Formats: sequence, structure tokens, C-alpha cells
Amino acid sequence: MSPTGFSEYPLDLVHRLIEPGPVIMVSTFDGERANLMTNGFNMPIAHGALIGLILGPWDHSYDALRATGECVIAIPSIDLAEQVTDVGNISGRDVDKWDKFGFTPAPAAVARAPLVQECFANIECTVADDRLVDDYNLWILRGERAWFDAGKRGAGEFHHRGDGTFSANADTLDLRHRMTKWQYLTRDQ
Repeated sequence: MSPTGFSEYPLDLVHRLIEPGPVIMVSTFDGERANLMTNGFNMPIAHGALIGLILGPWDHSYDALRATGECVIAIPSIDLAEQVTDVGNISGRDVDKWDKFGFTPAPAAVARAPLVQECFANIECTVADDRLVDDYNLWILRGERAWFDAGKRGAGEFHHRGDGTFSANADTLDLRHRMTKWQYLTRDQ
């Protein structure tokens, strides 16, 4: 018996209800070639620069992340949504995605993996904890350096809804004045 007005939702689709972080691009370097992948399963972990990322052995970038312990997380604006989606639908084993999709690798400060020049934010990361990788493909990454270009933010981030549809960030609702307990987190960016 279902509660009034509700219908049962499939458990294997629950991830679509709890929207993860924005669609991101993950840049890795295996010592010979940089790769770029699209990722829609990520999340901040507490406050600061700890980031959870789902990346498994089905991803070409997995071996590079495992071997090097580092990557760059790049955040594209919705203006790049079609390009970013296309990157996510082809393997780096088969093609140089940087070249094929017109993304520009830029030198990072501490990571060997390149930044993505077209993205409005890039976070150079190292693996902080990989204890959950074997069981859940969950990497805990630590941001070591972060870069932001407000001029490339465009209409903002976008989110994958799990079925090939995406949602865009809506208008910003500024309630910083009400964040009395968390005031130190309300810096502009």
C-alpha cells in the first residue's frame, strides 16, 4: 500500500532524485597522454576542498588516477553542455578527446594532468583516500590548487539527471544574510 498521492519509485533510480554535484570533466595524465572524461557523480565532502568522485574500471581514466594519484576536476558552464556530453560518450582508449572535441589542455601548477582552458573552474587534486574504491568506486580527492575565471562561467553549472536529461542552475537566490551560523562560508565567488 502506498502513501496517499505517492507512487513507488524504483530503487535503482534513486540516484536521480538526489542530484549529485555539477557535471564535471576529469583530466588525467598516464605519463604518456592526457585524457579527458565527463563525470556526473561527484560531491563535496564537508567544507573545504575534499571532493568525492565516482570513477570505476570501466573508465579509461581509472588506471591513470590509480597509478598517479592525481587529476584535475574542471567545471564547464552549460554553454559547453553538448561538447561535454559528447566527451562522455566515447572512450579515451579510442580517441584523443582533447583534439576531437576542441578542448585546450593548459599547464597545471602542481598536477601533471592539464587544466581545461574552456572551463570556468579547475581544481588540481590528489587522492586523499582510496579505501572505498574497490567496493564502491568512490575516490576521496583533495584539492591542492583551484583556479576560477568568472568570465567563463556563462549561465553556470549544469547537472545530469541520470537519463540523458540535464538541469541548469536556475536564478540565484541570495540568502547570505540568513546564513548566520555559517557566515564565514558566504564569501563571493
